[in-house]
Amino acid sequence: MKRVQPPSCPMEALLRVITGPWTIYILWVLSEQGPQRFGALKRLVPGISTRVLTERLRMLEHAGVVWREQAMTIPPAVTYGLTERGAELRGVLDTLGSIARRWEAEGAFVGTASAAE
Repeated sequence: MKRVQPPSCPMEALLRVITGPWTIYILWVLSEQGPQRFGALKRLVPGISTRVLTERLRMLEHAGVVWREQAMTIPPAVTYGLTERGAELRGVLDTLGSIARRWEAEGAFVGTASAAE
């Protein structure tokens, strides 16, 4: 049986970029704290592994949501921040945060994976 592909949807493509593991949290930290060196960002996202943080940042950089600047020092100082495209997400993140806090207060996450985290 031939598998039918759904029509292309720009919103679905955007959601694929921002909903990977840890991605929303990374974007929120950069939005709230401003540009961060890699080590500082890792400390601000407790529990994330170096490998996953690196993968997420590379993906976000490739999507044009995050910029990367590397100073030629030993060891290299790498800083990440939001691009204009990334900054566009601030309002969306703020709105999602407000909704999430309200739903959490109402007990909406009881029994879900979010409640255990």
